[in-house]
Amino acid sequence: MNLFIFADLDLNQQTYLSSQLPATITPYFYSGDSSKESEDAFAAADLLFGNPPSSWFQISSPALLFWQLESAGFDQYQQVELTGQVANMGDYFAQPCAETVVAGVLAFYRGLPSLLRLQGEKTWQGKEVRARLELLGHKTAIILGAGTIAQAIKRILEGFGTSVKLSAKTNPAAQILSYDDLLAQLPKTDLVINTLPGNLDNYVSEAFLQKMKQGSVYANVGRGNTTDEAALIKALKEGHLAGAVLDVTEQEPLPAQSPLWELDNVVLTQHTGGGQALEVEGKIDRFLKNLQLFLAGQEVPDKVTLSRGY
Repeated sequence: MNLFIFADLDLNQQTYLSSQLPATITPYFYSGDSSKESEDAFAAADLLFGNPPSSWFQISSPALLFWQLESAGFDQYQQVELTGQVANMGDYFAQPCAETVVAGVLAFYRGLPSLLRLQGEKTWQGKEVRARLELLGHKTAIILGAGTIAQAIKRILEGFGTSVKLSAKTNPAAQILSYDDLLAQLPKTDLVINTLPGNLDNYVSEAFLQKMKQGSVYANVGRGNTTDEAALIKALKEGHLAGAVLDVTEQEPLPAQSPLWELDNVVLTQHTGGGQALEVEGKIDRFLKNLQLFLAGQEVPDKVTLSRGY
């Protein structure tokens, strides 16, 4: 069987992956070139690890038996038609994403961005800052989505004493099941955290943002395109929202001319949400575990349907 690897692996990681594969599997590590050899290797692949450009499937349609995505989200592959099994990273990014967004929100409420700026200026204004600090445990929150990341965020927030509701159309873990109900609850909610997939373009619209409570906080650890960024910037500049914590933006890297860089009430975590030490090694191990289950004819726990986009 032929395995095509489209992942940024160093030599040690490549060696580790190769050493763990059954002898019947021949790996091909994509090096970033667009040679005929790479095209032929992709076309001949039975197995795939990583997230190649979706356009590749329009040029070549390999008869994949098993594909391990390197991500939790996969909305860019909604139009790809395959008969083989596809698995995403499941809950692999849930805890780091949850810790990142909660850390950002907590930092905002406790004044850390202001304190860090003052530290850089060697200016002591502790008394003035104290008067503006707020408690996460006194807040009410709505999380958009009810997947693994959303549920991990909920667990952490509730540990602080925050009152939390999940919003989703069909997930039984959610308490808010309709968009109308969501809009009705926004004016009395202090914090909204977005974990939505990329197939929900501009779900957080200008109308949505204006429904949010005056002085509330918006955070996004889902996908950048799910938020009307121009409307968000407007709401932040006008003071309708107290602040925002953004792990993702419409365009990444964030353009230098974006006002988000300079707004004092914005915390940017630069799409580091899922990051962790030995992240790549963990992805390899998840792939190897799922591959072993697939080859043994057992159920792969992270199996997904590409056409759903989430």
